[in-house]
Amino acid sequence: MAEKPQISSSMVSANFSSLPVILLLGLFSLPLLVMYAYLFIDTISDTEVGSLIPSEFTLRHWSFLWETKTGKPNIWLVTLNTFIFASCITGVILIVSSMAGYVLSRLNVPARGFFLAGVMVLHAFPSVTLIIAIFIVLQWIGLYNSLIGVILVKAAVELPLGIWLMKGFYDTVPWEIEMAGTVDGASRFTVWRRLVLPQIKPAVMALGLFSFLTGWSEFIMPQVLAPGAKVQVLSVYLASLIIDDNNFDFGTFKAVGVFYVVPVLILYVFFQKHLMNIYGGGSKG
Repeated sequence: MAEKPQISSSMVSANFSSLPVILLLGLFSLPLLVMYAYLFIDTISDTEVGSLIPSEFTLRHWSFLWETKTGKPNIWLVTLNTFIFASCITGVILIVSSMAGYVLSRLNVPARGFFLAGVMVLHAFPSVTLIIAIFIVLQWIGLYNSLIGVILVKAAVELPLGIWLMKGFYDTVPWEIEMAGTVDGASRFTVWRRLVLPQIKPAVMALGLFSFLTGWSEFIMPQVLAPGAKVQVLSVYLASLIIDDNNFDFGTFKAVGVFYVVPVLILYVFFQKHLMNIYGGGSKG
């Protein structure tokens, strides 16, 4: 028979020593949990003015899921636009960053240090400071008020950080792996694709999640560069509910907010370990 695993006293003491920290964090997090719970309850009920206790149960605030609001685009079209927007940004960032990061990490390209410094300088500029110039350029090339235009702009703004992070992760991969592939006659592209890239798979997944969440939550660029109803995203749709003073329904506004945040919560719950890997690289110059 296999022996039962022994639990050491150090493991028990470590668990008990972390218990006060967990209880303290839980105590401080309790107001946030109550707030989110009450926010959801408020979307499926009506409450009288000045009362905290719901007076009746209703799904009226969620009617936007099966009814198109007057003067508003269909919520499922908006959700599809948001998913396309975030997914395309993620794809562009992953493809370009994984290749550019490898080149900067492994190849002796001319002006490599100058390019790395330029990447960080570009990331230092807030995107809102470039919005007027970007607006003029998109109008000039005919991509204003289109998903393609705002996708390209948002991906370009996020690329410097992605390139820098991927370069840092590539720096941690041992040279021996590439040398073994080169000795066997593999090309540089094959070595990168089959030997090096699998070594940083957690980093690629982390960057992909980070990029998707950044695209999903973006508001300023879609609002300014793609305000049309056919290309509207959820953040712009949510903001438009506040602007409409004549038909403003605070319950509907909260329900759309919950609908907007649910995919983010699901992604974070299932992939939070991968998301934390984003801080593991990008420190080498």
